[in-house]
Amino acid sequence: MPDCPTAVAVRRWIEEIVIGENLCPFARPVFDRLRVAVSDARTLDGLIGDLAAELQRLLDSPAGVLPTTVLAVPRMLADFEAYLDALAVAEAVLADAGLEGEIQIASFHPAYRFADAPADDPAHFTNRSPVPLFHLIREDDVDQALASHPDPDGIPQRNQARFRALGADVLRRRLAAYRIADQPTG
Repeated sequence: MPDCPTAVAVRRWIEEIVIGENLCPFARPVFDRLRVAVSDARTLDGLIGDLAAELQRLLDSPAGVLPTTVLAVPRMLADFEAYLDALAVAEAVLADAGLEGEIQIASFHPAYRFADAPADDPAHFTNRSPVPLFHLIREDDVDQALASHPDPDGIPQRNQARFRALGADVLRRRLAAYRIADQPTG
């Protein structure tokens, strides 16, 4: 069965933006084994069920087979504040399951905004994605990747400077290229 259009668009975005712009220098080695799951949930309960299933799949799979999972949420959480509320619930699910220190969630959203940056700052695009995403990452892999990088603390600043140089208009057009035409956003 071919990947759904949302999964294809998210994989393209990861390959062309996250890897292509070197936003995450650790993404390229795992890209071919990365799972992109798409939640069709329209309720928070449904989303948490999908998240729990993806967490279990990740935990049940060896890291060499399935190093990381991206859960795309195209049918809900279009509002960034609603996404942040759902992210807090997702992180509570991790904590309740005793997975803090084992799995972390990286967050991406089409309207992502850093709290301490002006609304029009192109740096927000470092965490903007075609649809709301919850990236489930193994902590051990993060620790190993950071230990092997010459300047892990400089990655966010470098990314923000690069995207500020590109400018919001260019980044807005590039992100729009991954949008699915018939994708609900509510």
